[in-house]
Amino acid sequence: MVIAFTRTIVLYLTLILGVRLMGKRQVGELEPSELVLSLLIADLAAVPMQDFGIPLLSGVIPILTVLAVTMLLSVLTMKSIRLRALLCGRPGIVVRDGKPVQREMRRARFTVDELMEELRMKGYTDLSKVKYAVLETNGQLSVLPLSQTPAEDRGLPVTVVSDGRVLDANLRAAGRDRGWLDAQIAAFGLADARDVFLMTVDELGGVYLCPKDGKGARA
Repeated sequence: MVIAFTRTIVLYLTLILGVRLMGKRQVGELEPSELVLSLLIADLAAVPMQDFGIPLLSGVIPILTVLAVTMLLSVLTMKSIRLRALLCGRPGIVVRDGKPVQREMRRARFTVDELMEELRMKGYTDLSKVKYAVLETNGQLSVLPLSQTPAEDRGLPVTVVSDGRVLDANLRAAGRDRGWLDAQIAAFGLADARDVFLMTVDELGGVYLCPKDGKGARA
């Protein structure tokens, strides 16, 4: 009995430590890679808890290995946008200006019934009142309603710089080029995109820019 209690406590504390190391975001809404990780860790922990013939280290070491690989992938996804898209996917616009974007819905295998259900859960029963609906990488639907005042409707901001990296595809989608980008960055008193943590542009040309820590910028 004492052995079972001790093994369970050790494995439990190992799992808690692992979840804490992964960050608070993992505890909430899971992305596909995070869901696979959770299922894998649960399976690895269950076996040594039930079978006393298996050494405790045989359960702890695989869990720590999986967590170490996960931490490594987390660092790599912060450095590589392509790897992040491969592992986590990308958000998709499933409603634009009150109309379903059928191609994006087919890509995400998101049915009309699921779309309407998600919109109702967000408090929207009239599709024509929705400016944008974005299916996030964690499966949640983010909704941007049509503004009551046309002057306030600036559309959906597009990220053109993320952690010092220029997103050329987004830049082209926003109808901008590198020359425009460089001019905007210079207007904020920064040298180049490597000094920018986040930069977005909306449909009316409004620019939001957040410099990296330690990089001064003027409004």
